[in-house]
Amino acid sequence: MLLQTYGRLAGIEVEEEPMSIFRLISIGVASLTISLFLATGCVREEQARTPGGGSPPAPVTVATVIQRDVPVQTRAIGSVEAFTTVTVKSRVAGELQKVHVDPGQDVKAGELLFEIDPRPFEAALHEAQAMLERDTALAKNAEIDAERLAGLIKTNVATREEADKAKFAFEAAQATVRGDEAQIENAKLQLQYTKLSSPVDGRAGSVLAHLGNDIKADDTQLLILNRVRPIYVTFNVPEQDLERVRQYSQSAQPVVEVIIPPETATSETGKLSFIDNQVDTETGTIRLKATFDNEDRRLWPGRFVQVILNLTTESNLTVVPTRAIQNSQQGTFVFVVKPDLTFEMRLVTVGRAIGDDSVISSGVAAGERVVTDGQLRLDPKKKDAKVRIMDNPSTAPTTKAVES
Repeated sequence: MLLQTYGRLAGIEVEEEPMSIFRLISIGVASLTISLFLATGCVREEQARTPGGGSPPAPVTVATVIQRDVPVQTRAIGSVEAFTTVTVKSRVAGELQKVHVDPGQDVKAGELLFEIDPRPFEAALHEAQAMLERDTALAKNAEIDAERLAGLIKTNVATREEADKAKFAFEAAQATVRGDEAQIENAKLQLQYTKLSSPVDGRAGSVLAHLGNDIKADDTQLLILNRVRPIYVTFNVPEQDLERVRQYSQSAQPVVEVIIPPETATSETGKLSFIDNQVDTETGTIRLKATFDNEDRRLWPGRFVQVILNLTTESNLTVVPTRAIQNSQQGTFVFVVKPDLTFEMRLVTVGRAIGDDSVISSGVAAGERVVTDGQLRLDPKKKDAKVRIMDNPSTAPTTKAVES
C-alpha cells in the first residue's frame, strides 16, 4: 500500500504484491527522491521571492562617520608616589619612653610622635649651666684685676707687662663664658631632640620601634611618614614625544587624567608638574610627574594607574568606530552603505586610534554610513547587492579623544 502511495505521487502505477526486502529498499529510495524534489521547490520559491533571484540582503549594523574636535593624548601606565616621604629617626640616643602615634594614623605637622628618656640630657644642661656660672665669676674677677692693674700703671706701681697679662686673662675668661653659653644651647637642643614631632602633614606607616627600645642616634628608624595630599603620579612616555610635551608645557600646564583600575572612566584629574632632565637610555623613555590634589585620597602610594596626558586639541577630524576598519591585500578599507542600501568597499587611510574609535585621514566623509558588524556576509564582487540594517544601539563613534 505504501509503495502504491509513493507511486501515485510520482505518477507511476504500482500493483500491490507481497512485501519483500527489495520492495522495502525501493520504497526508501522513492521517499528520498520525493523529499529532495520538495526541498528544491522550496529553494526555488525562496529565490523567486528575492528580487533578481539573488541572495537576500545581508544583515549588518552601521555607524555614521562624524567630524569633531579631538584632544591629542599620550597614554601610559603610571605609579602613585607620595608627595613627601619622611623617615623619622632620633638625633640622640636613649631609651624610648613614650609613643604617641599609632600605625596608619593621620598626623599634623608639629604633632608629637615619640619621647626619649630626657633625664641624661637634663643633667647635661644643668652641668653646662653650672659651668657658665663658675666661669662668669672667674671672668668678673679677671675683669677687676685688669682694671686695677691698668690704673696702677699710671703710678708706676704695676708694669705694662703685668697689665697686659691681666687684660688677656680677662679676654680669655670672656671666651670661656661664651663657650659655656654655647654648651648650654647645645644641651637645650639635645634635650629638645628627645621629643620627636612630625615635620609634615602625613599618614604614618608601621611603627618600627616600641616602648623601652634602646634607640641609637641617627640610626634607628622609628616611623615612615607619607604626605598624600597632594600626591604625585609618575609615568614614562617615549622620547619621540618629548619635544611635543615640552612645546605644549611652555604655554600652559597640560592636564593629566588617571583611571584607577578596575574603573574605566577618569578617576582623578591633575596637572603635569615635572619633566626629567634626561632620557633613560635603556628604555628610550622620559620620566614625567603629575600633581593631584587627592582630596578624597583615592590615589595611594605604590598603586598603578592608567595615565592620559592631554597635550592639545585638533579640530574637525573624521572619526569612525575601529571595528568598522578591515584589512586586505589591497590595504585598509571599510564598507560604506549607500542611501539605496547597496554597499561598496572603500580604501581608507587610518590615522591615530584610541579606545573604540579611529581617526580617518582620507577615504570617507562625515555623514556617510560604515558597516561595523556583519562584514563577513558582504561580497564586494556582487553588484547591486544590498544590506539590511539591524537595530544598532549606537550609530556614531563614541570616542572623545585620540591618542598620539
